Amino acid sequence: MAKITFVGAGSFGFTRKLVIDIFTLPLLRDSTICLMDIDRERLEFSRKAVEKIVSSGKFPARVEATLDREKALKGADVVICSILSGGLDTWRHDIEIPKKYGVDLNVGDTRGPGGIFRALRTIPVMLDICRDIERYCPEAIMLNYTNPMSMLCRAMQRCTSVRVTGLCHSVQLTAEMLAGWIGAEKNRITYLCAGINHQAWFVEFKKDGRDAYPLIRRAIKKKEIYEDEMVRNEMFLALDYYVTEASGHNSEYNWWFRKRPDLIAKYCIYRGPWNSGLYGYTLNQYLAREHTWKDDIKKWLKEKIVLKRGYEYAAGIINAYLGGKPYMFNGSLPNDGIITNLPDKACVEIPVLADRRGFNAIHVGALPPQCAALNNINIASEEMAVEGALTGNAEAVYHAVCYDPLTASVLSLAEIRKMVREMFEKNRLHLKQFRKFNF
Repeated sequence: MAKITFVGAGSFGFTRKLVIDIFTLPLLRDSTICLMDIDRERLEFSRKAVEKIVSSGKFPARVEATLDREKALKGADVVICSILSGGLDTWRHDIEIPKKYGVDLNVGDTRGPGGIFRALRTIPVMLDICRDIERYCPEAIMLNYTNPMSMLCRAMQRCTSVRVTGLCHSVQLTAEMLAGWIGAEKNRITYLCAGINHQAWFVEFKKDGRDAYPLIRRAIKKKEIYEDEMVRNEMFLALDYYVTEASGHNSEYNWWFRKRPDLIAKYCIYRGPWNSGLYGYTLNQYLAREHTWKDDIKKWLKEKIVLKRGYEYAAGIINAYLGGKPYMFNGSLPNDGIITNLPDKACVEIPVLADRRGFNAIHVGALPPQCAALNNINIASEEMAVEGALTGNAEAVYHAVCYDPLTASVLSLAEIRKMVREMFEKNRLHLKQFRKFNF
């Protein structure tokens, strides 16, 4: 019996979906699912959900729930992490303070001032988790779903021996979207996608072995398709390669779309429920859920469960690591010569083969220079932020924000310094690695 531990299991929707995915694979149906969270109420809801899944499928599995991380990690084969450090009341300052200075963020959880301060809060927690993994289950693999993906994985891969990869669903969902636009079944599509998390590039996208980019160019001439992904479609028309992650997110990671109200109005309004480029959209979605989440969970616990595998990578990776069929996915790993025109050791999102050995990175080579240029400036900002988080150097954090493309397109250096100081003050209780914030 494998032991699969969820750290941050109180993330109800995410945990139950991954557990259903796990039990769709015969090799994993007798696993021990160990749920760990620091929130007793949310943990209890997740325990009830997983027990319901086990009962509905009549799986020979065990379910454990604990507030004790040491107990949860002892003997684990796989650790899945999905935590939030600081909570929504802290996250909101990552959005609201930059907005006051004119930096209009959509989600603010990946890079830029919002993502950087989320990283500063979360990196110490993730490193503590990794040290416990080194102590209690050193052979386990760690699958991280916590954002900001690149900065967290970079810190963990730099400072610990844990075999950790970051997982996101932007690659497979973008591939599915593009296939739909050109009327192709998924099994007729092949692709090579690489870059950094939320900004990886489909270097190749083929239908039946032939370049499908001409078909995509034809598809986005349709008004309804162009407007569904206006930011990404504009980037594609300019840069020649399609980028991962939805337009709302992508508008935060460059200079082109969010620096003026007229540009936001032109490019950043979408129909999709999670794709809006509106200010603080995802944060506001979560804040609204604070009043309804308990009722939503109670309703789900009464409904019939559909035991069907979703689109996340985790179950396939776990199955491969525990002796099943090798599994190809896109994950965040150190750049050990995999992408030749991105910095050495930077956290990159690349094709990976999972098997009993763990994570085997697939060589990519050089990205198109116009794609590598945008990745490189974001990597530079992330590297400075990680260095600041690990050393308690507030000046490095300031420099990281200075080189964020969106922030730099809106604010002067003096304005950035003032904004960063204010963000440090709001995060003071969560940033104990920084002895002083006056810089």
